[in-house]
Amino acid sequence: MDQAVLILIKPDGLKKSLTGNILTRLSETKLEIVAAKMVRVSKELAEDHYRHLKDKPFFDEIIKYLRGELHDRKKVMALVYWGNDAIKKCRDLAGSTNPEEAESTSIRGSYGRITTGGVYENVIHVSSNDSEAEREIKLWFSPDEIIVDLYATKNIVQKEFKNRVWA
Repeated sequence: MDQAVLILIKPDGLKKSLTGNILTRLSETKLEIVAAKMVRVSKELAEDHYRHLKDKPFFDEIIKYLRGELHDRKKVMALVYWGNDAIKKCRDLAGSTNPEEAESTSIRGSYGRITTGGVYENVIHVSSNDSEAEREIKLWFSPDEIIVDLYATKNIVQKEFKNRVWA
């Protein structure tokens, strides 16, 4: 079954120059990259992404982490991988969310750590299931940024639309 999955290479992965290593590992899945971009993560985007953790005591720290405030890298690389069994393949390669529990051969087992404050710096995010993947992909990407039609879209006309363009 073809499915899409959101992958985020988090600020600690970018600071440690792990992008190439992570993409090389993900290439083992034989999935297609159908969207990719660098994103400056707003507080609103981070909070919406992690809204399921809103009541956790570490919520504020995880927001700072995703925004790059802990690593002086205020960006993430966001990608959408697409193909057969994409979520399982990418989650298996990523390893356990807790880097100390992740297989040593997994991405998180190889490159992740837990800070003294208890934040899991696990270098990569991978959607957990189909519904979360759809929610997250729609949060991080517009339909025109993805080269395949993953979900239903509609055309709208906006009268007063302000857009920044190159000078």
